[in-house]
Amino acid sequence: MGSLGGWEIFLIVLAVLVLFGAKKIPEMMRGMGQGVKEFKKAAREISEETEISSTSSSPKPSEEPATDDSAKSA
Repeated sequence: MGSLGGWEIFLIVLAVLVLFGAKKIPEMMRGMGQGVKEFKKAAREISEETEISSTSSSPKPSEEPATDDSAKSA
């Protein structure tokens, strides 16, 4: 079970052309491109949201927690 050779790829392309026709293939590729574009956009938005939520929920190492001065003087 090796990789596909030149003849195998040629036969697959030929079968796709016969099944779907030359006019339908560009439409299918356009739809696939739009789907990939939307997927990447959603993945990027989720990544940004998790990055923002992780930085806002944990205090920065340079920041010290606020102390109540009135409790110290009592």
